[in-house]
Amino acid sequence: MDIVLVPGFWLDASSWDAVTPQLVEAGHRTHPLTLPGLESRDASRAGIGLGDHIDFVAEHVDGLDGDVVLVGHSGGGAVIHGVADRRPDRIARNVYVDSGPPVEGEAINDQLPADGDEIPLPPWEIFGEATLADLDGALRADFAARAIPQPRAVATDGIRLSDERRYDVPATVISCEFPSQVLRDAIEAGEPWVGELARIRDLEFVDLPTGHWPQFSKPTELGAVLVEALRDR
Repeated sequence: MDIVLVPGFWLDASSWDAVTPQLVEAGHRTHPLTLPGLESRDASRAGIGLGDHIDFVAEHVDGLDGDVVLVGHSGGGAVIHGVADRRPDRIARNVYVDSGPPVEGEAINDQLPADGDEIPLPPWEIFGEATLADLDGALRADFAARAIPQPRAVATDGIRLSDERRYDVPATVISCEFPSQVLRDAIEAGEPWVGELARIRDLEFVDLPTGHWPQFSKPTELGAVLVEALRDR
């Protein structure tokens, strides 16, 4: 299976380095991506919005043969949901890593402090304890050293969705910061923020208790969960 891995904010393709070996060993072909504006700290981030990231991943899918699995971490979850909306016939499964699909018009996070056209990695103090779970001092230092400012408009643009066939794309949600039962309860209660998730017809949940960045805090476990999620696909 071709697996396209989409990183979350401030990260490039290398953020998947500790996860991909298990996928390759299981026989999959991995395609970790560096999204536009994340090529380097010196790259221009002006004019790059959420739609550009969705287009970029969709074009990568177009260059592959057969069905594709998309894996999106954090803000990458919105990107892969946008691709499922644009290429519903090409996506065999979406895997949301501590993320989920946003509803029409919703921004990924319009509260992050920006500096012009970009959002630098904020101080750790801005994140909650659950977000930083298992991310020790060494891992935080490594993250900060590799962090690239995020294009501001990617975080603040509302997603645009138009093809309801996106709900036919099977999905797996890997819950890290909080148990998947929180999502199940929200769906049962009809809460608006899980409106898209509730309409996906084939939906699975997997719990991987750790902080928001399992590719750093528990990469071996994340790799194993991904392999299991794709077994017999």
